[in-house]
Amino acid sequence: MAKITPFKGLRPIQELAQEVATLPYDVVNVEEARAYKDEPYHFYHVTRSEIDLPADIDVHSQQVYEKAKENLNHLIEEGILVEDREPCYYIYRLVMNGRAQTGLICGSSVEDYNNGIIKKHEFTRPVKENDRINHIKTTRAQTGIVFLAYREQADVNKIIEDWKAAHDADYDFISEDGIGHTVWVVNDKDTVDSITKLFD
Repeated sequence: MAKITPFKGLRPIQELAQEVATLPYDVVNVEEARAYKDEPYHFYHVTRSEIDLPADIDVHSQQVYEKAKENLNHLIEEGILVEDREPCYYIYRLVMNGRAQTGLICGSSVEDYNNGIIKKHEFTRPVKENDRINHIKTTRAQTGIVFLAYREQADVNKIIEDWKAAHDADYDFISEDGIGHTVWVVNDKDTVDSITKLFD
């Protein structure tokens, strides 16, 4: 089984989470992203930082990545994004049209991917891969989620359901596209260790 790790998330303060939240960077084009240019906390300033640069900019230029780094640092300096003190897991539930799916936000291993433990499910164009590699290297942050699936495990499900039942959500809002987003931060060391061991 693929190994997972907790990590220190960099996340928005609760009262501004809905203003920071964005669709994934690759489901909107530049013009759609530019519609959010005047919303100061919107995360497109980081993931689609070309919105803050001239319209004729090459979206793969180093200037775009440097602007992303600058914008990310600004959100941190302003206290909009705060890093967790200890490595955590994050339970993330999406609800759309009455259907819910729940997942676990965690770190995963590039080595597991390269060794075929994490199975590839789609072809990713090299230009997109290089874009995200350059973005990550420059910002020193992974700003987008990579979706992975795992075979259902009763023990993992129990930990997730028990945590949700015992704790209020850290974030709970409906985004402008009508999707409900609920996040619970799993920050108890024993629980974090239990989740990690279940994937060893």
